[in-house]
Amino acid sequence: MNPITKTSKRIAPPFRADQVGSFLRPQALKEAKAKYHEGLISKEDLRSIEDAEIIKLVEKQKAVGLTAVTDGEFRRTWWHLDFIEALEGIEVFDLSATGLFHGAMSKAKGYTVASKLGFPADHPFLEDFKFLKSAAGDHVAKFTIPGPNMIFYSGVINSQKYADNPSYAALEDVAKDIVQVYRDAIRAFYDAGCRYLQLDDTSWGALFSDDFREKIKAKGFDPDQLVKQFADITIDAVAQKPADMAITIHICRGNFKSSWLYDGGYEPIAKELFSRVNVDGFFLEYDSDRSGDFKPLRHIKDQCVVLGLVTTKTGELENKDDLKRRVQEAAEYVKLDQLCISPQCGFSSTEEGNTVTDQDQWNKLGLVVETAHEIWG
Repeated sequence: MNPITKTSKRIAPPFRADQVGSFLRPQALKEAKAKYHEGLISKEDLRSIEDAEIIKLVEKQKAVGLTAVTDGEFRRTWWHLDFIEALEGIEVFDLSATGLFHGAMSKAKGYTVASKLGFPADHPFLEDFKFLKSAAGDHVAKFTIPGPNMIFYSGVINSQKYADNPSYAALEDVAKDIVQVYRDAIRAFYDAGCRYLQLDDTSWGALFSDDFREKIKAKGFDPDQLVKQFADITIDAVAQKPADMAITIHICRGNFKSSWLYDGGYEPIAKELFSRVNVDGFFLEYDSDRSGDFKPLRHIKDQCVVLGLVTTKTGELENKDDLKRRVQEAAEYVKLDQLCISPQCGFSSTEEGNTVTDQDQWNKLGLVVETAHEIWG
C-alpha cells in the first residue's frame, strides 16, 4: 500500500469530517417531552425548549470542528416516521416488534401507502429546517430525511396491509408518485434555504441481507429486480435537484439502542447503487465485520464516499492509526480525494438513543475531525 498523502479540503458537502445527524437527547428535552405527553406543558412550551436545546447542540458541533451542523433530530421520535407520517396518503399503525433489533425493541409503528401520495406545502419539517438554518449561522445547515425507498419498501413491498388492500393499480404508479413526493420535497427544502440534504435509507439493507432477501422472495418479489427499482426511484427522485444543492444517501443497517437489523456487505447492491445513483455522496457503514470489505467501492464513479469507520454503538474510542489504515485500504478502490470519514450512523436514531454517553459522542466526533485533518489537511 502507498502511504496516504494529503489532498484538498472540501468546500462543498459532504465534508472530510462529517456526521450522520442524530444526537443523544439531553435530559432537559426528555423531561419536557414527558411533561408534554402528560399534558403539563403546551406544544408551544415544548417547542421553545427544543429550540433552546438545538441552539446549544449547534454550538457544540461548531466547537468540535464540524463544518456541517444538524438539529440532532431533537424534535423527532423516530428518524424516519415523523417525516413519513406527515406526507399525504400515509397510514400509520401499531406494529408488533417481537424479535426486531435482536429483541432490543419492544414497540414499533408501521406505515402503509393508503391513498394517493403527496408532499404537503406545510410539511412541519420545513419549519424545523428554517430554525436550524438560523441557528447554524455561517456553518452549513445539514438536514436529514428518510429516503424514497423507505416508502416503497416498508409502505408497499413489505406491507401486508398494502398487499391486502392496494391503493394503486400498479407498483409503477406508486413509484412514480413517490418520485414526485421527493422532487417536491427537495424543491421545498431548497426554497427554504437548504443546500445539504441527506436521505437516510435502511431499506437497501434488506437487499443485501441474506435473511431479508429470503423474506422478500417469500412475498413474491425478486430482490435483484428490486435493487434496480430502488436505484431507478432514487435516480428519478433527485434528477431535478438544483446544481448548488448537495444530496447524499446514508445506507444504514438499522440503529436502535446500539443494536442493528441487517447483516451483509454491499456487493449485492453495489453495481446498481454506486455506478448509477446520481447523488453527491454515499454515507456507508464500515464499523464492523458485518459491513464486509471495501471491494464493492470499485463501482463508484465520481461520487464521494463517506466512510463510517467510527461506531456509535459503543463508547470505546477507535485508534486513530487504525482509522488511517482503513482509509488507505478504501483508497485502493476510490481516489483519496473522493473519500471522507464520519461515524457509521447517528447516536440516537430514535429518542431512546444508543448505549453511549454524551461524552462518548463528542469524543467520537472529535476523533473524526482530528483524523480527517491529519489525512486531508
